[in-house]
Amino acid sequence: MDKFEFLETDFEFVGDKQDITKDVVAPAVPAWKDAMRRFSKNKGAVIGFTFIVVVILLAIFAPMLSTWKFDDINTAIKNVEPNATHWFGTDAYGRDLWVRLWTGTRYSLFIAVAAIFIDVVIGMTYGLISGYFGGKVDAIMQRFQEIMNSIPTLVVLILLMMVMKASLTTIIIALAFTEWIGMSRITRAQVLKVKEDEFVLASRTLGASDFFIIFKEILPNIYSQMIIMVMMSIPNAIFYEAYLSFVGLGLPIPMASLGTLINDGFNSFLVYPYMMIIPAVVLSILMLSFNLFGDGLRDALDPTMKEM
Repeated sequence: MDKFEFLETDFEFVGDKQDITKDVVAPAVPAWKDAMRRFSKNKGAVIGFTFIVVVILLAIFAPMLSTWKFDDINTAIKNVEPNATHWFGTDAYGRDLWVRLWTGTRYSLFIAVAAIFIDVVIGMTYGLISGYFGGKVDAIMQRFQEIMNSIPTLVVLILLMMVMKASLTTIIIALAFTEWIGMSRITRAQVLKVKEDEFVLASRTLGASDFFIIFKEILPNIYSQMIIMVMMSIPNAIFYEAYLSFVGLGLPIPMASLGTLINDGFNSFLVYPYMMIIPAVVLSILMLSFNLFGDGLRDALDPTMKEM
């Protein structure tokens, strides 16, 4: 036997050989399971997700289970502080603030869903087309986007106030003017990164159409960044609705949202602070929860964050 040749019998193994193989070759884990595992380890993201679920459930069921209606007026019980009957008190018209708060939260969440729809339909599609085709198409689309982004929000609001009355439709139109631009930019940047990769070139060589490549090849490979951007746009939309309420473009009376409730409470804050503090706290919790949830999704889905 050559002096450099060794046999397995010359060594003594400590432990089970299967354990050694198991440590060397780990079983493959699906990407979504790996993302869920990473997300569950992020305590802030889990807490944020829990608060979001609780708020959504309260917004759906609290007004349904209450004996009070959000628009019931009873001046005999106006400006009542929080008690066992009216958990969050009543406003200047005797309306129960517990029911109005969660009804308003329902409308605020609906506005957030509308913002997601605008981001996906307008912003994502715009960015995909602009980034993929490039050249003159990209130049023209980017110049139009810059023009839209250069118009001050206050000017847009003044124009809307001149031609439209305060309503849910007005808020959604205001969101549609500028809210999609951020999503469009992120989408375009991601498309520019992957559109020259091998799998895209292979699809193009096989004769796939441009829109097939965009929506079947490119989009599935950049969806994680899109999900993160969508989650980040939700608190912005909720805050934007509150801002619109302060300039007179909020929901019409007697409808309520978190923005209109804060605006109504602001007028009597020094005398009845609970009218403003309670909806402001719920708005803050909701925005913070969505931010924590979005951060958790970013850490779970971003390939650059694999090592924790």
